[in-house]
Amino acid sequence: MRARSSATASVWERVSGRTRSVLAAGVRSLKPPLAPGYYEDLEEVLVSADLGPAMAVRLVSDVRGRSPRTREEAAGALVAVALAQMSTKTRSLELVGNPAVLLFYGINGAGKTTTIGKLAHRFKADGRKPMIVAADTFRAAGIEQMAVWARRAGVDHFEGKSGADPASVVFDGINAARSRGSEVVLVDTAGRLQTQRNLLEELAKVGRVATRALDGAPYESLLVIDAVLGLTSLVQAREFNRAIPVTGLVLAKLDSSAKGGAVIAIESELGVPVKLAGVGEGIDDLAPFEPEPFIRSLFEA
Repeated sequence: MRARSSATASVWERVSGRTRSVLAAGVRSLKPPLAPGYYEDLEEVLVSADLGPAMAVRLVSDVRGRSPRTREEAAGALVAVALAQMSTKTRSLELVGNPAVLLFYGINGAGKTTTIGKLAHRFKADGRKPMIVAADTFRAAGIEQMAVWARRAGVDHFEGKSGADPASVVFDGINAARSRGSEVVLVDTAGRLQTQRNLLEELAKVGRVATRALDGAPYESLLVIDAVLGLTSLVQAREFNRAIPVTGLVLAKLDSSAKGGAVIAIESELGVPVKLAGVGEGIDDLAPFEPEPFIRSLFEA
């Protein structure tokens, strides 16, 4: 994606603004760092924000090692040590191949369809020619919803028949995109729970077929996670990543900091970067994820 536009900056300001308050207010309400019990209370606040006990203990230990003397210094230390836990891999979408292919995974309701529609719209605004492939053939409503978003974004789309083999739809969709001169293909796969092993293996097959259709060229495997679910998303990401090598995450429905700390735990454990963040149903409500302003919105009131 191209350099940040004014529209993108505006979206990110909204994302940051909505995550601000709950966790930051909790940190600010604590006693000064030199007071007895400060670090125990800080750990409790971090656990309540869905960082998880292990990550909370790690961050508190790192903050303690910096010996902050004021609330402001403690908040600054939290930002620094949390940023150190985030993935160092590129957050840019890898648009490689002819066409470039982005496969979207995630459980039903995570926000895949809306994310794809928003991103297709953004690609078109950037002067690219995107195509949406609706490969969620197990859910007729999924195909219809994807068609609605394609029309809304004003982009081409390819859809499989209800009940068709998703991998074959992806293969045909990529070839159709190539013949129509599409530059970027965004594939909506069937929603799956991370506990459905046989269905995860089916999604892995979709990835293998995409590789064949692209003559071995790399593609993006993007896992869309619902920010509202908090640390539960870590379990999802862990299981999906085992079945499908995930190259990036999309944080959808980012409208509260109550569960925002889970992002730190997920990136730290998996080493997979969040590449996009979305809030709201508007077609422009999507932006590249920026870790520093996000972390600051969590810890600085």
